[in-house]
Amino acid sequence: MKNVYKYNPKAKFQERMNSLLDGKKDQEDYWKTVHTRPVNSIRCNTLKISPKQLKLKLEKDNKWKIDQPYSNHPEVMIIQSPLKPGEIGKSKQHLLGYYYVQEISSMMPLLTLKPNQDDSLFDCCAAPGSKTTQAAAMMNNKGIIIANDNNIGRMMILASNLEKCGVSNALLTRKDAAQLAKKFKEQELNFDKILVDAPCSGEGTLRSSPETFLMWNPKMIQKFSRRQKLLAEKALEILNTGGEMIYSTCTHAPEENEEVVQHLIDNFNIQVMPIKLALKTRPGISKWKDKKFSPEIKNCARIYPQDNNTEGFFICKLKKLGEKGK
Repeated sequence: MKNVYKYNPKAKFQERMNSLLDGKKDQEDYWKTVHTRPVNSIRCNTLKISPKQLKLKLEKDNKWKIDQPYSNHPEVMIIQSPLKPGEIGKSKQHLLGYYYVQEISSMMPLLTLKPNQDDSLFDCCAAPGSKTTQAAAMMNNKGIIIANDNNIGRMMILASNLEKCGVSNALLTRKDAAQLAKKFKEQELNFDKILVDAPCSGEGTLRSSPETFLMWNPKMIQKFSRRQKLLAEKALEILNTGGEMIYSTCTHAPEENEEVVQHLIDNFNIQVMPIKLALKTRPGISKWKDKKFSPEIKNCARIYPQDNNTEGFFICKLKKLGEKGK
């Protein structure tokens, strides 16, 4: 792992992270890992090519050494060869849409949700399209995806990525996701699967975005937490009974993770489902400061950089058992 410039974490952030980790050795491993560059990971776009064919092409044409770390998910690939700046995005195979440059932990929410070709899927915060293109591949371009974002610049990137990857089962919308969900509810439009990959403070992306060390502040966390609770509850209102929803973030902050899930447990008839992934995860925490969480929250998955040599992530899988109220 190559070192990156070492921004000094703010004292409050360092204190919070250390309290989430499991002792001195775990803390040392965490801080060492977040000051190293992430691996070069890509996801094969199976709408255009098989993982076997892509691996052969990358090894023959680009002279790259390719690892496939998870036998059940051959589309997940790591480029072990040293790369020149920009090389991963300029290759012929990338320009043809044969692969998507995506961090491994970012692939896990869809591998947990498992949408299929019979599903209707609402991707609340879809841009730039990593998870939307992944969902389309898993659905074999069947069913329907509503891919939403509220930023026109990000929407243009989303549209470009969907086109390059050959996605044909997605409809794009540009609106605040909570407002759009409210509109769908008024029109009695529900979904089988929903992905709420919520905007967050980004604590898990320090390796690829070390400037997050400088941007981090507690007020930002509280602001995101309020928005996330609103977005997640509006999304749950339009999930079919028996349907499944993923709530995920790329942060470690409990206010943006377990606290949001607890808010949903308190207000909806839902089940927090167990998560089993190919990489190592840790359970959701049971308490934070003066707040205690439901035992169900242990079914959530925390992904730490030092456990898998990835970025950090939080994933919760919810099943709707009935309408609002218990």
